[in-house]
Amino acid sequence: NSIWVSTDHDEIEKVAKQFGAQVHRRSPEVSQDSSTSLEAIREFLNHHHEIDIVGNIQATSPCLHPSDLIKVADLIQKEGFDSVFSVVRRHQFRWSEVKKGENKMTEPQNLNPAKRYRRQDWPGELYENGSFYFAKRHLIEKGYLQGGKMAYYEMRAEHSVDIDIDIDWPIAEQRVLSFGYFGKEPLKEVKLLVCSIDGCLTNGRIYVTEDQKEMISYDYRDIVGIDLLKKRGIQVRLISERDCSKTLSAMQLGCIAKVSATNKLQVLEDWQKDMGLSWKEVAYLGNEESDVECLKKAGMSGVPADACAVAQKAAGYICKSNGGCGAIREFAEHIFLLLEKVNSARKQ
Repeated sequence: NSIWVSTDHDEIEKVAKQFGAQVHRRSPEVSQDSSTSLEAIREFLNHHHEIDIVGNIQATSPCLHPSDLIKVADLIQKEGFDSVFSVVRRHQFRWSEVKKGENKMTEPQNLNPAKRYRRQDWPGELYENGSFYFAKRHLIEKGYLQGGKMAYYEMRAEHSVDIDIDIDWPIAEQRVLSFGYFGKEPLKEVKLLVCSIDGCLTNGRIYVTEDQKEMISYDYRDIVGIDLLKKRGIQVRLISERDCSKTLSAMQLGCIAKVSATNKLQVLEDWQKDMGLSWKEVAYLGNEESDVECLKKAGMSGVPADACAVAQKAAGYICKSNGGCGAIREFAEHIFLLLEKVNSARKQ
């Protein structure tokens, strides 16, 4: 009935409102690193006496789909459950922990080693995945998110993503592209990639010979990445604030390029309009402050790992590779994942 974002952050409030959500400003007391979701929900309910059912969606689970939430709401509203929470099925054998220094043997927890079965023949076990918790008001006021007449909702494994530690991010990014929810509007294929030359195609370093000639280095993996993009029907164009036309000519990449570009966004907009593309069909790879507006406009944006802080903040994807060290190849793989998502949606 109503969608709220609970936050104490101005930027998050701004984005939430842009997407049509209402905003509850958290108090400092429930905005600490040690604060729990339950504390934030109880504070919210103190300000909203009209609400009797809360669906708490965890921001760390980005593959959640609306269809799941609709079914869960029905379990409470139509089937009389007091609380419903999300689970995922795991096929993992558990063993008891033996602490260092203890003279004990480990024991099997959910299997018989003498009659060990194949995991694919085993139905598995249900684990909370932290994606969402729905509960009626009277339970939350007592300090519970789970209780009363309880039910679980089993999510598909590919939708069950929990970002807990840093290494979960790249897994989540790929899962979102492959299985995430992108809204009702049809997905668009990327048809144009614009790449900043200095710091993306190259590592940003310029070598000067004794006779005052400039030299740069690039990674062959990036050249392969550009070729693969072209084979997929994606046009690759290059942009630079410097006049590096001689260098580009020597590299023989076969890409349209704009050098001495004082306004990169204007160049990008001109290319987008000339090709008759929507912004969702445009990808941009940049690394400097001069790329920020382009990164914000493009439907898919990325930066190398060593891009400046403001560029990283504006980008949708941060490569693990540095500029001039395979970042274009990596970003190409990121684009290919989206293309797979588009093709899968079409088949469905």
